[in-house]
Amino acid sequence: MPAARDIPSSTRPIEGTVRPPGSKSLTNRALVCAALARGESEVHGALDSEDTRVMVAGLTSLGIGIEADWRSGRIRVVGAGGSIPAPAATIDCAASGTTMRFLSAVCALGHGRYRLDGTARMRQRPIGDLVAPLEELGVDATAESPGGCPPVVIASSGLRGGTTTVRGGTSSQFASGLALVAPCTPLGLRLTLAPGRVVSLPYLTMTGRVMEAFGATCGAPPAGVEHGGTWQIPTGGYVATRYAIEPDASAASYFLAAAAITGGRVTVEGLGRTSLQGDVAFADALERMGCRVLWERGAGGGEDRITVSGRAARGIDIDMNAISDTVPTLAAVALFASEPTVIRNVAHIRDKETDRIGDLVRELRRLGAAATETADGLRIEPRPLHAATIATYDDHRMAMSMALAGLVIPGVRIENPRCVGKTFPEYWRFLGRLAGWPTEAPD
Repeated sequence: MPAARDIPSSTRPIEGTVRPPGSKSLTNRALVCAALARGESEVHGALDSEDTRVMVAGLTSLGIGIEADWRSGRIRVVGAGGSIPAPAATIDCAASGTTMRFLSAVCALGHGRYRLDGTARMRQRPIGDLVAPLEELGVDATAESPGGCPPVVIASSGLRGGTTTVRGGTSSQFASGLALVAPCTPLGLRLTLAPGRVVSLPYLTMTGRVMEAFGATCGAPPAGVEHGGTWQIPTGGYVATRYAIEPDASAASYFLAAAAITGGRVTVEGLGRTSLQGDVAFADALERMGCRVLWERGAGGGEDRITVSGRAARGIDIDMNAISDTVPTLAAVALFASEPTVIRNVAHIRDKETDRIGDLVRELRRLGAAATETADGLRIEPRPLHAATIATYDDHRMAMSMALAGLVIPGVRIENPRCVGKTFPEYWRFLGRLAGWPTEAPD
């Protein structure tokens, strides 16, 4: 793939139907549950991406038997029944936050010493909010970089469970990681969420539903937990199952946004109101901006569908805490609205693969927009737009979202297009096919 990719502007409204690949968030949660289950599980519809391959490699390092057929999306996992076979491991988590956070908790179940590291950016992403509750539960856990950041070293003689408190203001993945291992502890886990809003709460609900699919008794986090509460997860372990991964709702946002930007009509198959993923609510944001949204329930074995049509002409003021992965996508849409858009309550996205507030504002300005940072988000005031080369900061979501502007603005170039491989290696082919580009992106 070239060092930069020119985005062909579209001569027509974008129209078509697409079924995105499997959800990264569901794939990695299902892999952890399968690895800790009793018996042999099969995960199908799994996403083939850097993040999911890193998770498979990490679990393999811990002694879990895994056979992945990435072409077919089928992964066979021989679970270890809640134990960690390897007495020691060094795990390269690369840029995968879910791998770093989930496997740090998983390693606490082991009897030995484990070290988890990652990219230079990963060494800047705080993990102290997971290390502290692990220490409270009796695990020797250390974050070696300044500011409580990876590498993480776990020295454990097993995790008994009990009661601990976790903060959720930076990421819900800390609580999810603890919840995932709770059924494998002798005492279970009483997980108290520290007072203050838990970010990306739908991902905690997703975690609970995946755990239940593998036989755990946990339920969803109780009502009100987003402002401090307790989640009781009893012991009992997991049982092997055959688990189907639904399409990735975060990936779907790019195609729905393409319709909203160009005034077209795009249908996403395999997602609907009953999806496990909170990011399907991105369609509601587009509706507020003036698009028409049709939610269709699958009948007779058919799949649910979401269709977005028409142009997103209105600016909105929106709290995106629950769907923060789609902030860059909405920002791209907001470039073409007739009024300002204000995105609120997403201060935590500064700790993602890049600073998704400051760096996003910088790239929006390159295109001519009047974009400004706020304490917890950003404001986008539409202005005449022009060609620009967009820096992506090795952030897959920056690349995928800002490319959408090029569907309307001639001369948009995306640097380091290969970074989409973190979660969506086939993105350029999917987008090109939908937009009718004359040739597909090179591999």
